[in-house]
Amino acid sequence: MTRSAGLRFIIVGVLAFLMYIPLGLVSEVVRERANYSEQTISSLSREWGGAHLFSGPLLEIPVTEEVTYDRRREAVDAVTGLTLRDEKGNAIFEHYEETVTETRAPVYLYPVGLDIEVASESTTRSRGIFVVPVYTADVGLDFDFDPGAADLAVSGEEVLHWDEARLSVFLSSNRGLRGEARLLADGAEVLLEPVSQGQNKQTGITALIGDPRDITSYALDLGINGAETFAVAATGRTTRFALTSDWPDPSFFGDFLPDEREVSAEGFSASWTVPHLARSLPQVGRSYPDVTARNHATMGAKFITPNDFYQKAWRASRYGILFISLTFLTILLLDRTSKRPAHPVQYLMVGLAQSVFILLMVSYAEQIGFAAAYFVAAGATIGLLVLFGATALKLGKRTGLLGAMLVTVYGVLYLTLRSADHALLAGSTLAFVALALTMWLTRNETWHGPERPRGWPFKRSAPPEAEANAVPAE
Repeated sequence: MTRSAGLRFIIVGVLAFLMYIPLGLVSEVVRERANYSEQTISSLSREWGGAHLFSGPLLEIPVTEEVTYDRRREAVDAVTGLTLRDEKGNAIFEHYEETVTETRAPVYLYPVGLDIEVASESTTRSRGIFVVPVYTADVGLDFDFDPGAADLAVSGEEVLHWDEARLSVFLSSNRGLRGEARLLADGAEVLLEPVSQGQNKQTGITALIGDPRDITSYALDLGINGAETFAVAATGRTTRFALTSDWPDPSFFGDFLPDEREVSAEGFSASWTVPHLARSLPQVGRSYPDVTARNHATMGAKFITPNDFYQKAWRASRYGILFISLTFLTILLLDRTSKRPAHPVQYLMVGLAQSVFILLMVSYAEQIGFAAAYFVAAGATIGLLVLFGATALKLGKRTGLLGAMLVTVYGVLYLTLRSADHALLAGSTLAFVALALTMWLTRNETWHGPERPRGWPFKRSAPPEAEANAVPAE
């Protein structure tokens, strides 16, 4: 039965399918390693100051209203102090008016003009084999408000308490604040305090500024430590944001991309200008607006290049069944005329070697980077399989064809991993070419094996010697 080419193809196909098991185990190892890397980077970044998202400045003006209610109470005799009653003994009630002062929703104002300038310098912190880039930054905000817009937001008998106006700037975490923080209102310094989280559960800095109608301009300077990202919310009616850094490999993100940017080996600079019509955010209102601002009106840059070789390794494990199948197919085609074809155990060892390739790639990539690790792991795997083909599979001169196929497959795999956009194109083309070559090379194959005598195996033919000595019937 093993002389049947069709059966051999089926057996090798089943063996290739079984390779899903070790590839699945390898992909889980890669996933766990990637999670450990992310946890380490996140922990170290958080200790330094973490990712920052600035929003505000937000001006909050308390509002109250005097309301008169019509109430009733039991009538009392002025002399005796006893409750007055009617003939039936029921208490007599009297109506009266009560005026109370009730707190209403405050008026929130965002600035008319908001200019933000950030200059950052990068450094690195390490933990074990993982290195995390972090930054220190000087943040400067210049802004102004239109207090008159608050009058349009109140109605009826509502009263604005201008002297209790509060200015707040919100951060992802106060832990990253370093150095002196200064808020100037028309050149006069204002005392800053940390935001009490309260019902909005936000962190940042705040100040009681007095009557904002007497202030024309504000300036806020902060020093911060951060990691991973820096972003701001476009809260001004016109927001201008300029960011410079010595980090050479930024990635811009958010709801708005920069209008201008320059990136070089020495760092980058980027600038944004966002008008109020570009985002759905009211400049004045009675509902708390900052959650919307932080979710739908952001812009910034990433300062960290993730260890994407974990993603590449995981993708390699997904494509692994393809290049293992191609290797099995090559060995099957090369030794299909051999007197002693490869044993299923030998196919399994070839598949396991290619599965271990992915683990080699990940372990070396953590030390020397993806490209070098890939060539080291691929070179070791190709060398091992070529040696195995020459010594164990006895391919002889055909070993060169096996080596050429492996170099091609691992070369295509490298290009596929480097370019996610062309991964499907490369993979599908390689699979089609492999199938086409197989169909061409096996076009004259006898898939059922050597022809058997008619009636085999139920009727056994006589040996040739018996046929030669047979006496013809009379």
